[in-house]
Amino acid sequence: MEGKRAHDPTGSTVWVSGPIIVGAGPSGLAVAACLKAKGIPSLVIERSHCIASLWQLKSYDRLRLHLPKSFCELPLMPFPAEFPTYPTKEQFVSHLQSYAANFKIQPVFGEAVVNAEYDIRGFWRVRTEGMGKRREYVSRWVVAATGENAEEVVPDIAGMTTEFKGTAVHTSKYRSGEVYNGKKVLVVGCGNSGMEVCLDLCNNGARPGIVVRDAVHILPREMLGHSTFGLSMWLLKWLPVQIVDRLLLFIARLMLGNTARLGLRRPKLGPLELKGMSGKTPVLDVGTLAKIKSGDVKVFPAVKRFTAEGAEFVDGRSEDFDALILATGYRSNVPSWLKEKDFFSEKDGLPRRPFPNGWKGERGLYAVGFTKKGLLGASIDASRIAQDIELCWKSKAQAMNNIL
Repeated sequence: MEGKRAHDPTGSTVWVSGPIIVGAGPSGLAVAACLKAKGIPSLVIERSHCIASLWQLKSYDRLRLHLPKSFCELPLMPFPAEFPTYPTKEQFVSHLQSYAANFKIQPVFGEAVVNAEYDIRGFWRVRTEGMGKRREYVSRWVVAATGENAEEVVPDIAGMTTEFKGTAVHTSKYRSGEVYNGKKVLVVGCGNSGMEVCLDLCNNGARPGIVVRDAVHILPREMLGHSTFGLSMWLLKWLPVQIVDRLLLFIARLMLGNTARLGLRRPKLGPLELKGMSGKTPVLDVGTLAKIKSGDVKVFPAVKRFTAEGAEFVDGRSEDFDALILATGYRSNVPSWLKEKDFFSEKDGLPRRPFPNGWKGERGLYAVGFTKKGLLGASIDASRIAQDIELCWKSKAQAMNNIL
């Protein structure tokens, strides 16, 4: 039985026998696939018109997986063997499309969840809007799979919207540096996206500068013939995180030199310890550091204010720019639609309990894609969610058989 759906006379209420999964990104697809493998139907609701909308609609062209594919596989279906170690954006999207087709996952597209709350009868009521229609879905289970990157973060910097005359876009709108050829571009944000956008701008004839407001760890993408991430995971099996951090930083110093001389000071905590405590990911260098060393990319401190022609920085420098790119990241939007305050934090929209305990709430509420541990964390949580729902599904089936 694929799922029993009964509609009210207006056609606005849909009863769903299995879980409702909000979000058709990799995390939501992973939960749906794990449930399908156990014979449990689900309904995936997606506000966009496609799966993996962040990858398909809001990512730059040269994007690749930052980690080796072996650490980014979704449950039950590995990447094709012919894929490179770091699959391209197009390869990853094609794999997700094959993944959805393989498990016959058919999301409801074009419907944004505006409200989800638990009623006194023991059901979750999920209300959506889209394409001029409103609808309500009802189920015993809801899986929040909208993830950490649902909405763009746009900082409020003096003069950015009122003074600066150049173009300004978030990286969600950036595709390629071709349109910036010959222009001076300021990139605000020095995470993996900001660094890679700078490299792309350089390769397309632009003259980029990057704002590095806080301390940041930059590591080579590969060390000693292995991926830095893979080497770190192997070392953590045998050594404390502080020792592993010291080894990583020692090797990074030998390979990259003293990054502080370039305006890229390191945090006091090591990269892995910092990641575990705050979720802040180290930058895995793919060539930007060499551009900084050569002077092709200029490093600036925090912006004090934007002017009509450029920016003033906190160290007193001023510089003219033609364009501004905000590599300032994303945030969760769960508090805007989930009417529940115990499981998710209203402050950051993430589960209050950190990984590995942030996947299950109360009364049939689950979360996937909020671990700050990428696709690997999402895959682990997806499997756990499916196993937990299976127990409840079987118990209800047995109760029904006893009644019959």
